[in-house]
Amino acid sequence: MEVRDAEKPVNEVRTDATALARADAQGLTVRSAGLVRRGLRDLARDSNWLIKKVFAGRSASAAISDTGIVCAIPAGQGSAQRLVLFDIEMNVPMMALSVPDESADREDNSAAALAWSPGARYLVAARRAWKQAALHIFDLHSKMLLGTFGEFTNFPARLEWSATGGYFAAASGGGKHATLRSWRVGAELMPFAAVAVQEMGLPEGFERQTYEAEFGEEGGFSGYGSLAFSPDGKTLASVAEIRGDWADDSIVFLDAATLRKSGVFHGQGHITDVGWTADGRAMIYCAAGQAYRLELETMEAEPLPFGAEFCACHPHLKLCLCFSSWLKNSAKGRLFVVDLNTLEIVDEHAAENVASLRWNGEGTKAYAVTRDGMGYIYESPLI
Repeated sequence: MEVRDAEKPVNEVRTDATALARADAQGLTVRSAGLVRRGLRDLARDSNWLIKKVFAGRSASAAISDTGIVCAIPAGQGSAQRLVLFDIEMNVPMMALSVPDESADREDNSAAALAWSPGARYLVAARRAWKQAALHIFDLHSKMLLGTFGEFTNFPARLEWSATGGYFAAASGGGKHATLRSWRVGAELMPFAAVAVQEMGLPEGFERQTYEAEFGEEGGFSGYGSLAFSPDGKTLASVAEIRGDWADDSIVFLDAATLRKSGVFHGQGHITDVGWTADGRAMIYCAAGQAYRLELETMEAEPLPFGAEFCACHPHLKLCLCFSSWLKNSAKGRLFVVDLNTLEIVDEHAAENVASLRWNGEGTKAYAVTRDGMGYIYESPLI
C-alpha cells in the first residue's frame, strides 16, 4: 500500500514511495532555535532563580506588576527623580512618567506609594515631592497621566488593587486622623471618582492597649498599614497599627463594598504584611519577623516554621513566596518559596533589601526587586 505524505497534494507523482520526506528547513530552524535558547538558559543556571540588575542607583520604593513591570524612582536618572518603568525580564527601561510641576531636585528621592492594576494597564501613585497631594493614575496603554483623585491630608501608607479589578483601596496613618478609603472601579476613561465611595477612620470598637496618662501616645491607634483583598474581591483585610515598640497590631476584616467590619484578629507584635491563600480560607501574615497562618473559619493562628517580613501567596496553588531580612548565623536575608501543605521550603535564594515581591498573573513565575535595583525571577519547572 502506498504511503502518501499528508503535506503533499494527492495527485503529485512520487518517484520513490519509500523515500524519507524532506522537512521544511525554515520550520526546523525556528523550532530548533527556541529549544537551543531554552537549553542554554537552563545550562547556565544552577537554580530556579534568575538574577538581573534592573536599574542603577537606589530607590526608596518599588512595585512589581503581575506582568513583570517594575516601577521605581532610582537616583541618578536625570535632573528630576521621576517614576521609571523597567521590564524585569528584558532588563531594559521602558519609559519615565511625569506629572505637572514635578520637583526638579535631583536629591529628592522620597518614598512613594504605588499600586498596579491587574494586567498592568494602570498605575496609581503618590509622592510627597509632587505639588498636588492626591493619587495620580497613569494609563500605560496610552502612556499618559489620566488625572488625579482621592486628595489626602495624610500621605497614604499603602495602596491596593483587588485581583478581580473591581475595587481599589488606600490606607494612611495619622492616628485619630488616619483613614481607610475604597473606590469602585468604573469602565469610564477615568476609572475612579474624585471622592472615595467609602471611608472610615478609627476602627469600630478600638480600645487602647495602655493607659494614656502613663504611656502617652503609646498603645494608641497609629493608622492603617498593609492591605489585601480576598481572591474573590469581596473582603478587604487591613492592618490596624498600634504605637509603641511592644504593641500588638490587629487585622480588621471589612466588606469591600461598604467597609463594614465583619471581624477582627488581634495579633502579636507589629504586622508587616498580609496575604490571602488561593482558596480564600486562610491568611498568611508576618509579624515581628515571624510568619503565621490564620484560619479564617476559626480565627486561630499558628506560627509557621520560618521567619518572614513580606509574603505573596500563589494565585492558584498552595505556595507562598516570602522574604526574610536575616537568617540565623548570617547577616544576610533570603527569598524563599514554601509549600503550604507540608510547610517545607522548596526553593530559596540569598537576597537583601527587598522592596516588592509578587507572582505573575498565571502563577508560572514569581518576581522580587530590591531597593538597590536587583531583580529576582523564580521559574520552577514544577509549576
